[in-house]
This record gives sequence, structure tokens and C-alpha cells, in this order.
Amino acid sequence: MESVISIKDLSKSFGDNKAVDQLELEVFKGDVFGFLGPNGAGKSTTIRMLLTLIEPDSGTIKIFNSDLKTERKNILRRIGCIVEKPDFYTFLSAAKNLEVLSMYNGIAITKNKIDEMLDFVGLHGRGKDKVSGYSHGMKQRLGLAQALLHDPELIILDEPTTGLDPQGIIDIRELILHLSRDKGKTIFLSSHILNELELISNRIAILNKGKLVVQGDMKELLNDRKRIVQITTDRPIDAYALLMNSPFKEDATGYSDTGVQLSLFIHQIPAIIEFLVQNNFSVFGVESRRQLEDLFLKLTESAEKMNVKG
Repeated sequence: MESVISIKDLSKSFGDNKAVDQLELEVFKGDVFGFLGPNGAGKSTTIRMLLTLIEPDSGTIKIFNSDLKTERKNILRRIGCIVEKPDFYTFLSAAKNLEVLSMYNGIAITKNKIDEMLDFVGLHGRGKDKVSGYSHGMKQRLGLAQALLHDPELIILDEPTTGLDPQGIIDIRELILHLSRDKGKTIFLSSHILNELELISNRIAILNKGKLVVQGDMKELLNDRKRIVQITTDRPIDAYALLMNSPFKEDATGYSDTGVQLSLFIHQIPAIIEFLVQNNFSVFGVESRRQLEDLFLKLTESAEKMNVKG
């Protein structure tokens, strides 16, 4: 696989606070790479180092197989980004903002291209409106249009859905998926909305207190751990009592008015269903989930315990 971002032994401190501690990351071409961590984990500091907004204390960053320190200008020309909330000239229209910003960055752009970009991010017909009248969600869309003006190969997004309503979050998700699947872009995405990253990322990294906790393929990381399984059945109390007196007692975690809940590896689910049916229970449905939030909490909690012991 072709590497787009390669970070080795990266560290950055602010006074006594080690914001990023010997970080190692690898992002491949075509990835939607989810970058996760609690507040203060070092995500934004890492992104600022990727964009040369701050300098690392030590370590190396290679982007497009070139050293960021020596090839800064050439690399940044191939990157589009949103860091926190985008800023615009609010007294100008959206289209004029894109025109001015492209001119500042030495990008030749036509009116048709601007209209096309506004349409792409869901601002069709709003290009002549002043940005002062834009909602937060519309400004986020305009920020994405700005980041895409020069057709970048790598797109770095730091919390792009912050402050958006549910529909806005869905729209940004669809835009990111379109950029990845249909345009072949590599996306490096930091977000605190874990279920959104679970829906769109193929690879993830989790940071805690500046240190890498885990990095890898999303599906492999989630499938390697037990799932929360809710089995809808008749007589839930009796079903739970049966499970507690069976080889599955360590897996049963509780019951509700509609069924029983267990913690299982995916290959165990058919055996549980067969066991209940053989004992004259009706099974009406099975819901299995392995949420990124569960993985995130387990790994960050484990890292916290290790830090305490250290």
C-alpha cells in the first residue's frame, strides 16, 4: 500500500505538558483515517504539526513520501484542510469568498468552478448570499468547499461536524464518503462523534495523553472483541435464569422486558440461539453490535490504568 502520511517518533511539549509523545502513524492512499482520543489527547496538536502550524520537538513527518520539513511548500499545495471553524469575510458573498481565497493561494478558478464547488457541498443557489447570513452548518460546508478548491490529494479535517445538527452531520458524512469512494481522496479525520467515524473510517488510531493506544483496520479491531448481543425472546426472566445455570453463565449480562443481553464473540451467537430454542424459548430477533465507543472506552481506560501503575 502506498503511504500518504508517515509519522515516526513524533513528540511535542508545551512547558511540562507532553502533548504528543513518540507518536507513530501510517496513513495509506485512499484511507478514511479516523483519529480519536479524549479531549487533550494530542489530536489537534498532531494536526497542527502536519500542517506546519507548529513545529515538533522531535521526530519526522513524511507526506507523499517527502520530508515535511524540507518539502513544505510542495506538500501543502497537495493538501486541503479544515482546522476548527473556518473563517471568512462575512461581508462578502460565499462565491466572492472562494474567489478571493483562491486568488490569495494562487489558484486559477472560474465562476463555473466556484458554482460547481458550492453545489457539491450543498450550497446550491446560496453563492450570492453574504456569509454573515450563513448558519454554522453552512459555514462548515463553505469551509469544505474552500478546502477542495485546488483539488487536493489529501484532506485533513479537524472536527468538521462540530456544532452541526443531525442532518448536517449526515450531509458531511456523505460528502466525505463521496470524496473517498468516487474521487479517490485520502481523508485524515479527527472527530469526537465516534459513531460517525465508525460509519465512514476504514482505519483508525486512538490517542490518550499524547501516546498511541492502538492503530489498525477498523473491522479487524472491532471484530476481534466481544459484541453486545440483545436477544428478543419470550419469558426473558426465565431465559436469563436458564443461561445463568448453563455453560453460557459468564456471557449473560442481564435481561429486560423484551429479552436477554449477553457479551459474545460473533461465532458464539448461533450456539446461544440454538440453546434457547432447544429449551422451548421463542427467539424473535437478535441485535448484535460492536460499537467503536466500546472499544474506545476500553482502550483508553486500560491506558489510564497503565499510567497509574507506572
